[in-house]
Amino acid sequence: MGLDELRKKINGIDAQLAKLFDERMEICRDVARYKIENGLPVFQKDRENEIIKKVRESAPKGMEGAHEVLFSTVMDISKSLQYAEVFEKEEAMTAKQFSRDASPTVACPGTFGSYSHKAVNMIFKDCNINFFADFEDVFKDVLSGKADFGILPVQNSTAGSVAYTYELMRKYDFHICASARVQVSHCLCVKSGTYMQDIEEVFSHEQALAQCSRFLAENGLKHSDYANTALAAEFVAKSPEKYAAICSKDCAEKLGLKILSDNIANEKENYTRFILISKDVYTSPEADTVSVALSLSHTHGSLYRLLTKFSVEGLNLTRIESRPIAGTDFEVLFYLDFCGSLSSKAVSKLVSELKSELDYFKFLGNYYEITP
Repeated sequence: MGLDELRKKINGIDAQLAKLFDERMEICRDVARYKIENGLPVFQKDRENEIIKKVRESAPKGMEGAHEVLFSTVMDISKSLQYAEVFEKEEAMTAKQFSRDASPTVACPGTFGSYSHKAVNMIFKDCNINFFADFEDVFKDVLSGKADFGILPVQNSTAGSVAYTYELMRKYDFHICASARVQVSHCLCVKSGTYMQDIEEVFSHEQALAQCSRFLAENGLKHSDYANTALAAEFVAKSPEKYAAICSKDCAEKLGLKILSDNIANEKENYTRFILISKDVYTSPEADTVSVALSLSHTHGSLYRLLTKFSVEGLNLTRIESRPIAGTDFEVLFYLDFCGSLSSKAVSKLVSELKSELDYFKFLGNYYEITP
């Protein structure tokens, strides 16, 4: 039998599969209506497990995994259609209107001239700023109501995610209202009269040290973590002439420090993404990114099945980040960003679906990014 004839047979089978698939999905809609009328949940774990067990048992030897993936995917698509029926009349999540023209109070790590301070100034034309030494104090200030918003670094294009921010994201209840992408240009600064050969130790935030690792290694400079780049510079300004800091040029100039070397990051195109947080849910007509946090069971194919839900709705995932949960046996939380708006029915439905199906799910925000 030739290749053309084999392909013709496959096309015929595919047509049958498509017809049967459509018939199955229509019956699934009827099932959803029945469940709605009788107050039954869409997701019934025991029934799914029972079906998958039978599928594996009846599959040809060596095809068990393939059959499980096929039928799991079909069931996941079925559930998505059923959820569409269930959430058809559900109203979109309520949110306040975010405005950059407001004059809020913003909790900010560091001090004047820090990259966090620059991020705030990118977002708001006018605001009051409460500066803090520790990231956690930013969350506390927002949750207490003393600040309307807080700003925190979450990701760097060179050194990756800011682990401490992720730890605090899990600990505190908040929402992301906006993000800002700040171009980072580090310099090595010291007190006047200090030279490279005098430096005994360099201080900065762990992310900045990682971003400038090549320069530090080439110059044989010992270094230590500090809470914030700007606070490290402030410390150096008040310390003996044997210390140096890695910070922004603006910060060094504000503190009267001498810049020994500029643009010292490993990569010249170096950006840090900051998130603006609030107790309340804010969004805007420009919002095009949705962020969520969730956990998945340690079962075969759980992540693949999650991704199926996004594919069915035609939603583009732009980031998946996994972070370990402290105090557990290697359990992780997933942080996901995807394109969309709460005003979209597909997004509202997916958020409701994940919330009702997963053991842990948290909607973090719907916002847009402000760039230089």
